[in-house]
Amino acid sequence: MARSNDQVAALMQEYADLTAITGGQAFRVRTYEKAARSIGGYHEDLAKLDRAGLRRIPNVGDSIADKITEFLTTGTIASVEKLRAKIPPGVLALTEISGLGPKKALALYEELGIASVEQLEEALDANRLDGLPGFGAKTIENIQHGIALLHSSGGRVLISTALEMAEDIVAALSQLEGVERCTYAGSLRRMRETIGDVDILVASLDPAPVMATFAELPLVAEVIARGEKKTSIRTVKAFQVDLRVVPPDSWGAALQYFTGSKEHNVRIREMAVRKKLKLSEYGLFHAENDELIVSQTEEEVYERLGLPWIPPTLREDRGEVAAALKNELPVLITEADLRGDLHTHTTLTDGIATLEEMVAVAATRGYEYYAITDHAPDLFMQRMTDAKMLKQREQVEKLAAKYPSMVLLHGTELNIGPEGEVDWPADFLAGFDICVASVHSLFDQPVEVMTRRFVRACENPYVHVIGHPFTRLIGRRDPVDVDADEVFKAAARTGTALEINAAPDRLDLSDEHVLRAKRHGVKFAIDSDAHSTLHLPFMRYGIGVAQRAWLTSDDVINTWPLDKLRAFLRKGKT
Repeated sequence: MARSNDQVAALMQEYADLTAITGGQAFRVRTYEKAARSIGGYHEDLAKLDRAGLRRIPNVGDSIADKITEFLTTGTIASVEKLRAKIPPGVLALTEISGLGPKKALALYEELGIASVEQLEEALDANRLDGLPGFGAKTIENIQHGIALLHSSGGRVLISTALEMAEDIVAALSQLEGVERCTYAGSLRRMRETIGDVDILVASLDPAPVMATFAELPLVAEVIARGEKKTSIRTVKAFQVDLRVVPPDSWGAALQYFTGSKEHNVRIREMAVRKKLKLSEYGLFHAENDELIVSQTEEEVYERLGLPWIPPTLREDRGEVAAALKNELPVLITEADLRGDLHTHTTLTDGIATLEEMVAVAATRGYEYYAITDHAPDLFMQRMTDAKMLKQREQVEKLAAKYPSMVLLHGTELNIGPEGEVDWPADFLAGFDICVASVHSLFDQPVEVMTRRFVRACENPYVHVIGHPFTRLIGRRDPVDVDADEVFKAAARTGTALEINAAPDRLDLSDEHVLRAKRHGVKFAIDSDAHSTLHLPFMRYGIGVAQRAWLTSDDVINTWPLDKLRAFLRKGKT
């Protein structure tokens, strides 16, 4: 279940938010925000560390170490509880709205008595925010958009949250006597970027003990429904999980059925009807006499319908059935195809693991090459200088001797400026092995300006990859307004890769954008954008996006051998 690191990180972030809401000093807010990021991304379990170990965590000083120890000992932090008591819970909930920070949330409560999202919506409808100091027309517009973003999530969670929960449940149920098979299905198996609820499927001849164990798992807050074949629970984080238990002989048909999508299943059932068959979660049957034909594996269900097995990530009714009938399904990229990671950070800028720590963990992943790409100077809060970057290059060169089987690439993440310019001049950029360039500011430029900005960055001969291209943060920030096809054309024309940023709160590009970009001939890089050693496995989410977009290993530059990658990175340079 949840690591102590995650629990403490959440409390530190809450403490920072509460401090801001109650008018605490700004430096204290920043201190606890930094600590939250460091603790959440730290590779060792807090519960196993002594005080000296806690102090080794970046941004954890004596006071924060005391609070961590207090939580590990008592399960709570008194100073957090004290601040919680000062404000209604709804005020903190308001800060989940993009565009509404802690100070403005407190102002709404103090001036208008608003302590919930619903009350804020009513106040907006009645124009009660008009004239309130600090709430001009643009601020009100941003808040309205933030509320729309919040509602658009519809209670859905990031794939990383759902997958971690599902894997814990599968692990717990798989240990039970009589459980022959257990896995997750639904949109999670199809690797959708957000998940509405989790579907767990079990094959067993004795459902009762499975249902009982599931209903008593520590994450359960409420049992919504309980029956012989299905039990539904709501977790302590208000997320729904449905468990279905089927006979082992029905496993394949049930897995196909509950994986979906609905549209894919309709297409498959239509094929069955045309063949005078019936397909359900229990099997494929003759329509006339209900005689069972196949049901034990997905492969045999598809085969009996005249199809090869269709990977779950393709099952969205986007042409996969027609391609299968023509034997034209792609050989999808897998995580095993990745030879390296081309976008990662260290403590030199905003990472929370050292260069040595990041490289050591990357080596355990079996990579052939690995790029360090700390931020460039125009992202001023990172305080990058030429001297710091050159010193890191020397450290990378020395460290490379320890890892003869993995080539270290020294790179940087540049900032794409308002007109498409980047941080360093050409002579300095020429010293890097790889340059990722990303937009980090001015997200509201007009579409023509933003498009030109990206096109100019692609045309820079030292920019090899456009990082998290459309800058979205799922549920928190929309993609920038840009002519996507013009950017895709520029990337293809200039030989610039577009990144599938695998961080689960980004997954940018989305699978829909990747599908469009591929039609223009764009190549892609799947990168973790890791700021911690714990982020390096994010690649699995980027692979999910790539598979949903029908990508093969040939489409992704960091599946290529090093010599082919280096040729690509030469771009327009001679």
